[in-house]
Amino acid sequence: MLKVEAFQPTRIRGSVSVMAEKEIVEYQGQPNVLSNPPMTVGIAIDGKVKCKYLVRWALEKFIHEGVVSFKLLHVYPRIMGVPTPMGNSIPMSQVREDVALAYRKDVEWEKTEMLLPFKKIITGKKMQAELLLIESDDIASAVAKEVKNLTISKLVIGAASVGMFSRKVKKHSLTSRISDLTPSFCTVYVVSKGKLSSIRQSNSGSNVTSSIKDDSSQTSCLTNSGTTLPPSSCSDSISAASYGHFRSSSLPVQRFQALSHINKGLLILGATSLEANHSRNQSLASEFDQDVLGFDTCGSNLEYPETRNSSFQSSMIDAQSWTIDEGSTSDALVDHPSPSDQVDLNFELEKLRLELRHARGMYEIAKTEAMDTSRKMDDLHQQRLKEAMKLEEIKLKVSVAEELARQEEEKYNAARREAEYMKDCAEREASERRNVEMKTLRDVRQKEKLEDALHGNVRPYQIFTWEEIISATSSFSESCKIGMGAYGTVYKCNLHHKTVAVKVLHSKEKHNSKQFQQELEILSKVRHPHLLLLIGACPDHGCIIYEYMDNGSLEESLLPKGNARPIPWYSRFRIAWEVASALIFLHSSKPEPIIHRDLKPANILLNQEFVSKIGDVGLSTVLQADSLQSTAYKDTGPVGTLCYIDPEYQRTGLISPKSDVYALGMVILQLLTAKPAIALTHAVENAIDDGTLLDILDKEAGNWPQEETMELALLGLSCTELRRRDRPDLKDKVLPALERLKETADRACRTGVSRNVSSPPNHFICPIVKDVMKDPCVAADGYSYDRKAIEKWLEGNDKSPMTNLPLPHKYLVPNYTLLSAIREWNSMNNE
Repeated sequence: MLKVEAFQPTRIRGSVSVMAEKEIVEYQGQPNVLSNPPMTVGIAIDGKVKCKYLVRWALEKFIHEGVVSFKLLHVYPRIMGVPTPMGNSIPMSQVREDVALAYRKDVEWEKTEMLLPFKKIITGKKMQAELLLIESDDIASAVAKEVKNLTISKLVIGAASVGMFSRKVKKHSLTSRISDLTPSFCTVYVVSKGKLSSIRQSNSGSNVTSSIKDDSSQTSCLTNSGTTLPPSSCSDSISAASYGHFRSSSLPVQRFQALSHINKGLLILGATSLEANHSRNQSLASEFDQDVLGFDTCGSNLEYPETRNSSFQSSMIDAQSWTIDEGSTSDALVDHPSPSDQVDLNFELEKLRLELRHARGMYEIAKTEAMDTSRKMDDLHQQRLKEAMKLEEIKLKVSVAEELARQEEEKYNAARREAEYMKDCAEREASERRNVEMKTLRDVRQKEKLEDALHGNVRPYQIFTWEEIISATSSFSESCKIGMGAYGTVYKCNLHHKTVAVKVLHSKEKHNSKQFQQELEILSKVRHPHLLLLIGACPDHGCIIYEYMDNGSLEESLLPKGNARPIPWYSRFRIAWEVASALIFLHSSKPEPIIHRDLKPANILLNQEFVSKIGDVGLSTVLQADSLQSTAYKDTGPVGTLCYIDPEYQRTGLISPKSDVYALGMVILQLLTAKPAIALTHAVENAIDDGTLLDILDKEAGNWPQEETMELALLGLSCTELRRRDRPDLKDKVLPALERLKETADRACRTGVSRNVSSPPNHFICPIVKDVMKDPCVAADGYSYDRKAIEKWLEGNDKSPMTNLPLPHKYLVPNYTLLSAIREWNSMNNE
């Protein structure tokens, strides 16, 4: 009995691939003659997950090659347009450059984030890696160009694995194009599923393209004559032409060739083995489910691969093609019938019967599946009807719930309206009650004042309650804050229909309480036109109420931040005289002289006409009666502001009236230059010595008179002498000189050198630029501003400049009435 073995198919391992693999191994084993020169390895990746196998293969391959630099090449299509939220895109030529640049940066950032995991695989092995993003529509050309520019000696690319019987390899695939376009000095490694698939050697090595197949299964193969060859000679016996013919042959032709080889073997062994072979084929046909024979030219093996239900038609067509091919190729057998031909025919008929039986079985299976599918469709239809009924019930319940929700909402709205009405009523009652309480409180205070007047106990200042101050400052709102110092915070508010400034000291600190009492005591005893007027106080909470100065401090005007009006030079001469006269008044106070100790531009306040007044006398000290005979008084711990403190007082602790003279000299120099006090005396001395005094004067003050300005500068420098005895006397020398300079400035103003127009009303002044408005308009907060100033403000702010509250809108309404009044005032001043 002849037994036909069913061999398993094996893949071909060509002799060319084996030789190339040996060459690669030998090439890798050669010693490095150049002592491991740096090598650049390029890895072309598309960003998908499978690229990690490609990176890991390259890392394991070249990690032992010495100094290696990895270049991760990623090519993405050219950016032709910018996408919009509507789903379309705008061409790059129609987009602004900044928008196009921002979109390109976003795309590059996304690509970089996508490729970072692959870079981390390499850097995790302590190797150098660099990401290269290439914008091009031709991937192969872009990769080849980058290889040439970077002189990459090794290039690793990926390729999909292709089965022997699946489809033909595309000649113009991306992998082939990259391999063809890559410069010859670079070796190209093609990797599939983490394994090396092929190599294209560089011009320094072999020019043969090698294919390395990972296949460990080997078996014997049949030649065309039916003889069996060992596995070692099987690959050598198959030429490239025969292999191409095998791959290009149709499946029926392959099956016919396989049956011909079997029939020849059967004829050689004898007809007695036919019956055993026949029974063996029947048993094999009953075990397999397919109707197509797979044939491998290397091993002459028969296999039954999987197929679908439609294989019956293909098998019938293949049977017809067998018959045609057999008739065309075996004319000699038909013309000369022989027993061997009869055996072949019987074998073919038996094979067709097996296939027909298999096709019938597949038909029955398909018919059963169709019936099951129909039954399932009926069940799904019934289920759909039930779900539709449930959906209708749910819709009905939803409509009922919506109606109930509408009714509840109506009840809620009615209750809310009633609650709002009750709240309004309660607020009105509370407001009326507060008004009555405030009126009663005022009456009580007025009565107390009358009683004190009758008994001769009249206070020099008014007492305000804490509740009045909280109400006037809107609970100390940030919008009312106008200044903050080391000893307290100043707020602007209205008390008893008058604009005042409220200074709240930090009452929790003991030294602030002492300063508070001292400032109240001094300001309540002295009155001078150039000393800040004390209006009232709240002793229980450390609050002092002063008159409000419209132009703020002298420091804000000399060192403006863009909003303060510049002070003309003649007003600066007058301010110096006013400050000196106020200091002389304090030094001449009876029965005890007063020294300010903290004179600086921040404590000199200006009103609308630039009239100056000295404030913040909390650090002032009163000389005792026994110290009047001496020129100095011992004080513990020098106080004041750096750069304005008397150097001798700072060194010895001795305070005297000439300590204020030093601070006055610094103020005079700042009036001239509008510069910070640090190293100011040195700068003015150098300017006078070099004859460049006019260069450091404040240009915002106008045209300074040279002689008078030089005299004032020399006076300021003499007041800032380091030794107390070298400073001039304030009453005998400084004040007469300042008064003479003030008269000169007044004459220049009257004669027209610097024309002094009448001061505009407060409502003509823009709150932002502090100047007369040219185009007044009303903003959403109800205040009038100059149009240019408020438009510039609204570009970067959403809050009111006056109240610091959010604006409901940014629309501006022209104030024609105010504009007419401003024009009339300008015409009157220009006459």
